[in-house]
Amino acid sequence: MSSHLSMKPLPFLSLFLLFVLPLVTSAPDNSNLVYKGCANQPLPDPNGVYSSALSAIFGTLIQQSSKSKFYKTTSGSGQASVSGLFQCRGDLSNVDCYSCVSRLPILMDKLCGKTVAARIQLLGCYMLYEVSGFSQISGMELLYKTCGKTNAGGNGFQQRRDSAFSSMESVIGSGNGGFYTTSYESMYVLGQCQGDLGTSDCGNCVKSALQRAQVECGSSISGQIYLHRCFISYNYYPNGTPKPNKPSTSYSSPSSSSSSSGSNAGKTAAIILGGAAGVGFLIVLLLIARKAMKKDDGK
Repeated sequence: MSSHLSMKPLPFLSLFLLFVLPLVTSAPDNSNLVYKGCANQPLPDPNGVYSSALSAIFGTLIQQSSKSKFYKTTSGSGQASVSGLFQCRGDLSNVDCYSCVSRLPILMDKLCGKTVAARIQLLGCYMLYEVSGFSQISGMELLYKTCGKTNAGGNGFQQRRDSAFSSMESVIGSGNGGFYTTSYESMYVLGQCQGDLGTSDCGNCVKSALQRAQVECGSSISGQIYLHRCFISYNYYPNGTPKPNKPSTSYSSPSSSSSSSGSNAGKTAAIILGGAAGVGFLIVLLLIARKAMKKDDGK
């Protein structure tokens, strides 16, 4: 930035930037995209029957998200029926859940188009739909993973992680609606099952996800494992774990690595959305400042 710019400050704009910047950096990231899963088969819909069923499902799911964190429904009949569901992370409020879910139908259309099945996972919620007869996959199948920095947890890190994982396994079935959090020393672990899973199936799914985290992420100090019916997230906090009602949602960082299941690579291409909107807004403000100073120079 030139010295000319620094010599002619705009006090109001400077104060405005100082006020806006914290809002941009601290904005909730529940709507950030984690992954998308789009079926390869397009949706044959010459009479618009499927489109009508999808519209009905999306409307119902969005409406229900204002009062529930999980809902499953079906629209249409016979071979023309479509089933769909949404789920929000268990610590979200009803308002935040609704805000997250209401974005999903538009994202589905934008990222997948009209296909026989689609699944979009945001940090705070996910939605999926599938037409009647779509081939099912195992609830334990790996959809997506992401692993953080490695070899940064110091001596004894893997032992602390494994103890935290064991603690997570012990709280499954405690009657918390399939959403569980636990901490051990400097480790924080979060897990959630699809809302219609029974306690036993939920326990098996989470245990499978934890085992995959040990294998897939190794010595990474953070990681997220998304299976078809559940997911887990763990983070290492050298300065102490966060409060249980405010779990970490730092799922993407420049130092993390991510990949999708080999058998479903077409379903789970990772797309990371950062703070582009906030940065763009600040650039616009800077351009306005430069233009204003050029006018001052011309006087």
